[in-house]
Amino acid sequence: MPGLLRDYFVVLPDSVAARAVAGQLPASEAPEASAAPAAVGGVLTVVAHPSGRPWVVARPLVRQVSHLRRGDDALVLIGPDLIPEAVLAGLLEGARDRTGLERRLARLPGLHHVIAHLSGETWIRGTASGLRRIYHARHAEAGTIASDRPAVLAHLTGAPLDDGALALRMLDFLPHPLSRRVLWRGVHETGAGYGLALPVAAPGTAAAPGPREYRWWEPPPPELPLAEGARRLGEAVAASVRAHVGGLDRISCELSGGLDSTTLAFAARAAGPAELSLLTVAARDRYSEDETWARRAVEEAGGSAATSTLAHHIIPADQGPYFYADLAATSAELNDEPLPVAPGRARAHLLLSRAHATGSRYHLTGYGGDELFLGLPHAYQDLFHGNPLTAWNHLSGLRHQLGWPLLPTLKALLNRSTFPRWLAGAVTTEPQPVTRTPLLSWGVRQSLRPWFTDHANALITEEFGAAAAEQAEPIDRWRGRHVDIDAVRMGARHFQAMEDIGMTIGLPVAAPFYDDRILEATLAVRLADRISPWRYKPLLVEAMRGVVPDALLARTTKDHMSSDEHQGLRQHAPELADLWTGSRLADRGLVDARHLLTLAAEPFSPVLVEHSISSTVAGETWLRTAESATGPTPGHTSTTLSTSEASL
Repeated sequence: MPGLLRDYFVVLPDSVAARAVAGQLPASEAPEASAAPAAVGGVLTVVAHPSGRPWVVARPLVRQVSHLRRGDDALVLIGPDLIPEAVLAGLLEGARDRTGLERRLARLPGLHHVIAHLSGETWIRGTASGLRRIYHARHAEAGTIASDRPAVLAHLTGAPLDDGALALRMLDFLPHPLSRRVLWRGVHETGAGYGLALPVAAPGTAAAPGPREYRWWEPPPPELPLAEGARRLGEAVAASVRAHVGGLDRISCELSGGLDSTTLAFAARAAGPAELSLLTVAARDRYSEDETWARRAVEEAGGSAATSTLAHHIIPADQGPYFYADLAATSAELNDEPLPVAPGRARAHLLLSRAHATGSRYHLTGYGGDELFLGLPHAYQDLFHGNPLTAWNHLSGLRHQLGWPLLPTLKALLNRSTFPRWLAGAVTTEPQPVTRTPLLSWGVRQSLRPWFTDHANALITEEFGAAAAEQAEPIDRWRGRHVDIDAVRMGARHFQAMEDIGMTIGLPVAAPFYDDRILEATLAVRLADRISPWRYKPLLVEAMRGVVPDALLARTTKDHMSSDEHQGLRQHAPELADLWTGSRLADRGLVDARHLLTLAAEPFSPVLVEHSISSTVAGETWLRTAESATGPTPGHTSTTLSTSEASL
């Protein structure tokens, strides 16, 4: 399958038909059954049912497959680190049900897919942060099969693309629950925080019951004071970094100069690699402060006692591609869905290529830090219920910073619209809200673009309306927590683009802030302590005291790259024009190619100032890759499994 370069796994029922399905899985080499965890280099690793038929078939290019059987019970963990057998035994033994096993799993960093067989039932789950997701589909002969990659299920079941889901992805931010709409018909996503149970067939029956979802994760109550929350967060960050890079001799970190990347650079240094490479892309904007802060961080790190050899690599600004550069290269990765960050692929590829050239064996980024630690204004809705005076005091400070008018702010604060009612009106033909619009609802309304066709607009509004009519439930009953968690999960989806680019290059890439334990530690802190209009990321700052020098924790600013995007529209106008010539989205009746060609020739058009085009570009490039991924191609051989699959 073209573009299917990231690792994947499939969970199969115990049947002859499922064995045949396993033989259709794409692999770069013939599958190698092994009782040892995680064969690499594209070879399929097979973990078998007691019958000898394949149960979990994985292609772990980067992640590790850890597994153990005790009697009829079995446990498989797929994540960044190899879990020792003694630890697996401690997790599995004595766990009578899912709840008992989940309590034990909470001891580990929250980075793994979990596949377990307990009490005659197979169940699968990803992560609460949404970094690791689960999909399932019904195969005509084999029944329900599950995977972490929807494209694999579409390949196995022959599922066609879904224009409604594709139209939704042309929006910048797809709110819960619409973000779960899979791009192929008949393929379904299990919600983050939910698991998928796959019951076995009853004796004497021909087929197993269908799958069912169950909730395994709830956000913790926000009760901890700042000091205790910071201690827990610091421990979670350290544990997550160790899970990714512990024991490796050469690692790298993106060091933008911001607080998030600086935190991970110092946490990585504390993990004790022999060589640590820090990479900074210089900004074109002469007012940018990031490079200055990155240099300060390196000076502080190099001036203290450390066992690691430290190297700082600054990529000159004129070597950094603008957005929308080399759009054809996106065909190297088939993401699970179109991602708005795709137009920045060339820039990410440059950074990761330079990191790989240092000999790095793992690369860490600060993705997720903004969603977790900045705090969105919507949270003041939650604070207002329990502590209205504190909420109004904080909100007044934020209102003056953002220029929110008093009466609209009060109206938004007192609004009590239900989530389904908000969702029904969450898409509009109007431009995105201006900066002076108070944001205190269930999310941000999305704008239909002028280049969308009537057909696309109808599909999008129908999808929003259907979700609202079905009385969609929010992630959490409190608006602020709902928006916070939804933002984290959307960021985790977007990070997949970085992971897949790393797979293409051959460098594992991680964003430790999407670890469930870090999410839980953050949400457990009292709102008034976690967010403040007068302090920048107070929880992260306090958590990193003693790890990151105080001089670096004092930064309160953040650079942006909007100018690079606008300049990219001009610099790469010919490539964009080529993209809209023979547009696949236009062929499906979703965009007006003539309008887009006109905008390509007018990169500074007011239309492009009001409406971002990045999601439409991402949809077009993704669709071209997905349409070509319809079957086996050179380099990905479909094969028949041997009879030597590994038993647990």
